Amino acid sequence: MSSNGWRKSSRSGGNGGQCVEVRIGAAVVEVRDSKAGSTGPVLRLPRAQFTAFLDDVRRGRFDPPGV
Repeated sequence: MSSNGWRKSSRSGGNGGQCVEVRIGAAVVEVRDSKAGSTGPVLRLPRAQFTAFLDDVRRGRFDPPGV
């Protein structure tokens, strides 16, 4: 993947707090903490696995009990 193409989450606030960036490739999705920038760690997932994770998030699978 190229060094550009990172997108910040639309849920990230403008206050420098909890920010996540993603870069989507043909077969791999990369996720990083935007505060760390290019020097921080990058989580790399197969695209199908990342899509399944997002589906679970949307279904509330990881919500705390009672939410």
